[in-house]
Amino acid sequence: MPLPIPQDGPQVFNNADSFAQAFDEAWELHDRCNPSHGLTGEEKLPLILEAVADHPFRQSEPDLSEQVAKFRLRLLGL
Repeated sequence: MPLPIPQDGPQVFNNADSFAQAFDEAWELHDRCNPSHGLTGEEKLPLILEAVADHPFRQSEPDLSEQVAKFRLRLLGL
């Protein structure tokens, strides 16, 4: 289920940085809402990408946004 993009919060831009922020927030939200999900990062990745499906960068650059997401996982050790 896509997450609503907040209109009153931080601005959303069609770029990798904005997408990375949204991805990180969706990742953390999933952990808070499902603390005992037991999923590996690889299993969880498609769920989070679906959650941020409405982000402009995800829509305009689906392949690149997936690369950004995988980079974030490596960078953060998730």
